Amino acid sequence: MPRGETGRGQWQAFGSYLRAQRQLAQLSLRELAAVTDVSNAYLSQLERGLHAPSLRVVRALAASLQIPLAQLLTELDLTEPGSDTATAGHTDQPPAPPREADPDVEAAIRADPALPPDAKQALLAVYRSLRR
Repeated sequence: MPRGETGRGQWQAFGSYLRAQRQLAQLSLRELAAVTDVSNAYLSQLERGLHAPSLRVVRALAASLQIPLAQLLTELDLTEPGSDTATAGHTDQPPAPPREADPDVEAAIRADPALPPDAKQALLAVYRSLRR
């Protein structure tokens, strides 16, 4: 069974992460749609957490955004961190335990008046994904 959130909350978290990664890559929705061969409207729905992407779409997103496929699958909660599927490097090290997010960092992001609300959500999603 997938770990973490299920249902719409899970897709919304993935959508925020996807939006943050697209913005970090400095791509518009239309540009990402063109390179992934996925419609602009569908990508928008993914970013808003309205749909669960297919494996084909996840692969296209990973390649286009230059993100390891295993990382995107982990963001979707479809693999266990440290499993063979989630780690491309296959190390002998045991998986690190999940790290708690620093409330001071999250508070600073939320309190920053220079950040629009959607940027705050994207930053929080990326920050939390890196703490797993």
